[in-house]
Amino acid sequence: MNIFKRLFRIGQAEIHSVLDGVEDPVQITELGIMEMKENLSLTLESLAKIKAMSIRTKNDKEKKRSEAQEYENKAVLLISKAQKGEVDITQAERLAKEALLRKKQLLSEISDLDVQRIEHENVSSDIQKNIEILKFNIAKWENELKTLKAKIRIGKVTQELNKQMAQIDSNSTVNMLERIKEKIAEEDALTQAYASLNKCSLSMDDEIDRVIGEDTQNADAELDEIKRKLGMQ
Repeated sequence: MNIFKRLFRIGQAEIHSVLDGVEDPVQITELGIMEMKENLSLTLESLAKIKAMSIRTKNDKEKKRSEAQEYENKAVLLISKAQKGEVDITQAERLAKEALLRKKQLLSEISDLDVQRIEHENVSSDIQKNIEILKFNIAKWENELKTLKAKIRIGKVTQELNKQMAQIDSNSTVNMLERIKEKIAEEDALTQAYASLNKCSLSMDDEIDRVIGEDTQNADAELDEIKRKLGMQ
């Protein structure tokens, strides 16, 4: 079955199931919409032609009705003239009869035109229904096309992200992080070592100063004792 007939048949499954196996769903949908628009254009042209035929039928009917009335009037006038003695009665009756026969023929043709008019109206009605269906389907599938394009865009973005994620070596990343962690630990240990050395250096100086301070205090005390004995205080 033609893909467009499958794709755009009313009441069939939505685009997600109809497009199974189609390589380029966007392109095939756009082509299908284009085909429907072409069908719509041809259908509108057909409707215009059938309406034109209906108008011609109506005009022909009115013309024949007018001619039929004229023949009837002529028949009446011929008989009237015959009664007045203005024309021969035999000739008048013959001509009047001919006029009435033509009137009858025209009325028969008018009846045929009425049948044609009804047929034109029925065909026109069917074409109009097809036009409405085509318009509905075109609008529907144009909306479906927008949805499809959006889904494809999202799908491509997701696919690209997944592709990028798949290219990432998880083990390498973990190893790199472990190496960074070890480097930070080494730097931290080195900092603590320097701090320890600095602390030791400061402690030694403090101890020297303390010892020196104690000796000075002892000397001062002895000096004060001597001065006291000598009565200098």
